[in-house]
Amino acid sequence: MKFLIHSLAPTLVAAFLLSSSVFANELVANGKVIDQDKCYACHAKKTGFGNGDMIYARSDSKVTTLAKLNSMISVCNTELRLDLFPEDEADVSKYLNEQFYNFKP
Repeated sequence: MKFLIHSLAPTLVAAFLLSSSVFANELVANGKVIDQDKCYACHAKKTGFGNGDMIYARSDSKVTTLAKLNSMISVCNTELRLDLFPEDEADVSKYLNEQFYNFKP
């Protein structure tokens, strides 16, 4: 029995790491879909260039930390009545952070 546990441990750890990585990728993918469906058009209007991504790369960005990114997403969700669940806000934050900001957690 002890041998069986020791021989299965690496396999179980690898399976867990793979599943958590796949799950994390799904969250980021969900964040991208939400950004494209609910955020991009509004941001494109705000920049005046028709490119919604430009707002994330502005030199005068108000978003300078991960906490501020989360706060801005929450403000947009509330003020624009986007009807995002907290999990959706977190997914958008994960996507935007990976795609544009690269803040450390």
